[in-house]
Amino acid sequence: TNLGTICLELYYDEAPKHCENIVTLAERGYYDGTVFHRVIKNFMIQGGDPSGTGRGGESIWGGKGSLPDELTTALKHTGAGILSMANSGPNTATSQFFLTLAPCPWLDGKHTVFGRVETGMRVVQRIGQVTTDKSDRPEQPITIVRAFTYPAGDPPSGPSGSQ
Repeated sequence: TNLGTICLELYYDEAPKHCENIVTLAERGYYDGTVFHRVIKNFMIQGGDPSGTGRGGESIWGGKGSLPDELTTALKHTGAGILSMANSGPNTATSQFFLTLAPCPWLDGKHTVFGRVETGMRVVQRIGQVTTDKSDRPEQPITIVRAFTYPAGDPPSGPSGSQ
């Protein structure tokens, strides 16, 4: 991001379709230049909508309804740094995702958890503290400069790492 590097670990065993979706979108450059359009202190930061409005985005299979939920009791919104898919109801996930800033148990069974922050939690926390307007939109854009994949267990480091 324009505020620093965030690296994510994905849970392929529990949510293979959601992982395939975000990896493929990242490899296609879909997230490059997009913004975190919603930031709610002590709750979550949300991005992944190329329109920047919170109403856009598609999965690699198409629009709403093309990516079924992969809900499991094994993965929950237990604390800060959980990667989960945004949706507007059952089986409506597309490209939008969020990272939690605190435990969010009321989301369990409603949003697919498919990863966690591996490195860069301080960046996530910093994003979670930005000034927002009455619609929870950051007053200054928080941008995903470039999203890309790397081998498991080998996150990039330094200023040229995953952004």
